[in-house]
Amino acid sequence: MARGGQRQSGRTRTATAGGGQRRRAPRPDQEGIIPILADIAREVDNAVRRPPTRPVLRVKFQVVALLVREERARVKKDATLTESRRTQEMKRLDGVATMLAKIAARDTSLLALLAEDARVSDAARAFKASLMRDAGLEVPDEPEPPAPVAPQPGAEKRVVPRSVLSRQLANPFLAPDFEAAAERTARARRLAGWELLEPLFRSFEYAGPGAPACMDLPDGRLVQGPPGRELMPHQAAVVAAAVRGHRTFLLADEPGLGKTAQALLAAQAVDAFPLLVVVPNVVKTNWAHEVGMWTPQRNATVVHGDGEQVDAFADVVIVNYELLDRHVGWLGDLGFRGMVVDEAHFIKNKGSQRSQHVLAISDRIRERTPRPLMMALTGTPLINDIEDFRAIWQYLGWIDDKQPLGRLMTALEETGLSPADPGFYQAARASVIDMGIVRRRKVDVVDDIPARRVADLPVELDGAVGRSIRAAEAALAQRMVERYRTVMASRPAHDVPDGIDLDLARRIAAAELKDSSSKAGGENVFTMVRRIGQAKAGLAADYAAQLARNVGKVVFFAKHVDVMDQAEQTFADRGIQYASIRGDQTPKAREKAITAFTTDPDVQIAVCSLMAAGVGLNLQVASNLVLAELSWTDAEQTQAIDRIHRIGQSEPVTAWRIIAAQTIDAKIAELIDSKSGLAARALDGAAEDDGSSSTDVQLEALVSLLRDALAPDAA
Repeated sequence: MARGGQRQSGRTRTATAGGGQRRRAPRPDQEGIIPILADIAREVDNAVRRPPTRPVLRVKFQVVALLVREERARVKKDATLTESRRTQEMKRLDGVATMLAKIAARDTSLLALLAEDARVSDAARAFKASLMRDAGLEVPDEPEPPAPVAPQPGAEKRVVPRSVLSRQLANPFLAPDFEAAAERTARARRLAGWELLEPLFRSFEYAGPGAPACMDLPDGRLVQGPPGRELMPHQAAVVAAAVRGHRTFLLADEPGLGKTAQALLAAQAVDAFPLLVVVPNVVKTNWAHEVGMWTPQRNATVVHGDGEQVDAFADVVIVNYELLDRHVGWLGDLGFRGMVVDEAHFIKNKGSQRSQHVLAISDRIRERTPRPLMMALTGTPLINDIEDFRAIWQYLGWIDDKQPLGRLMTALEETGLSPADPGFYQAARASVIDMGIVRRRKVDVVDDIPARRVADLPVELDGAVGRSIRAAEAALAQRMVERYRTVMASRPAHDVPDGIDLDLARRIAAAELKDSSSKAGGENVFTMVRRIGQAKAGLAADYAAQLARNVGKVVFFAKHVDVMDQAEQTFADRGIQYASIRGDQTPKAREKAITAFTTDPDVQIAVCSLMAAGVGLNLQVASNLVLAELSWTDAEQTQAIDRIHRIGQSEPVTAWRIIAAQTIDAKIAELIDSKSGLAARALDGAAEDDGSSSTDVQLEALVSLLRDALAPDAA
């Protein structure tokens, strides 16, 4: 590379008084390979301004990028550099990377050369070796080219959303920090040759069965939640542990104890953004909702389909398990600093595709990010099916396929015991728990939580059914808008208000409500609410099944028979035994169903009619209840909850209310809450009866729908 050598030579020579040449010592910023890379980057930049970009320039661009990455890694690890010199070198490398980023912005086809699997041609290898020799660096021997690798199953389905490409353009040189992988490796000395994974799993059976499986947590009293939201002490303790330096958690609290809030606030406390959240489809929308509540300064994006609407610059990226096969590629390379896997028992089968995708992404994050925050959330008790946690421990980086890793291996070595020693199992169990297992039950933190509370679970209605419901809602709103505008058009100018005439809006809503009640056919507010209930049935049943898997018995309430039928079919398909309590049953059949639910441990769910089973039943064997459909009054809802919140109930009660987001369902929920004293209900289950009727809620829901539709006119 004579050209590079001449440039360097020109910088380090000066004339003597007699006209001869003598060498002078180069300045520090003229030494090494960085000035050479900067010169070539400027050369490529000038040439790219005059398209097309010739092949030789593409080679130079790729080689400079490769050497910038390698030099960054070398500088980070060079123990001979002072901290100030290291900072100076990194700043110079960032300058070259910035030039390359500007070049790639002018010719986006160059981005393909930056991918880790991009092909490096023989010409590029030769040019790279030449540059390294010019800089006085040792050129390593080239490894044998790898054999062709067959594409992974499902690779043909993978997509890269446009927003992700835009993010790569904004910072295409987000280099991995390979020091992050060092923590995972620990050399087994005393325990070398021992089979350790199986004893680790068995330790949870042999060492004190039934003993609490929860790490020591710090006092969280100094941890504050966002303004207007109170963090319960047991939640604050996990956040405090993250602040103290803990980075891996198997958070196995029972449902209803706020695992989502704990995960988000832990990420906020340690700045683990961007954060990847992998969840079941049924809670995808709820996670976005919770981000807005607990970390309001952060924005979330939800991945749907091929990700056309995804915002790759968001702080929190939420994706469901079923979409991982399409998005696993870019998710592994985006640069996440934390990852949360909700309902982590979904990955218990290591042979499943969803488990392999989760493990692949988590490995990529650990390779590229120093000490990322990794959290697995599940309400499943740790003591059950301990083998199911093999994949979860691997996701958290505690083990691999063969042995414990990092801090866990070190902790086992420090016990001074081997699996042949009697005390090993107890010590091994404690070592695993200290890695970050947190398990609290409702009864353990009964003083932290209300005796009864309603937790809303927003769900999104996807597909043709969801589009149909939103179209019907829009048509209903448009019908009322036309009536409103017709009346306003007949008024004299002096009688037209500046904003919305709320009295007129209420009269039009009342007329629509009367028409809906009197007409048997056609789309109206009642048929639309019923369709929403039918559309939510599968999602509500799915969530009830998850609850039953996590905490045992669950009561499932619905208004309509077809919703109950659909839920029962879901439970039957999953092998979950249930009891059905309906209005058309004989007293004997009803009593038999109640007895089965309350006494048979295999009957996990009671499917109840909101009208027929809302009074006169004692189902306090459960402490969790799912409201699949909304009632028109808080009184009906409260009566249903009182089936499990009764004298003799030993645990706090949680009612999970399934709400179809971005539909009239959400408006109805808000109205019921506003008319029933939500604050009192959230604190202690008290309901304030202000005399509101179901007609009031129906009317106000229509008024709200009309006001939203008229809002653009009033703006």
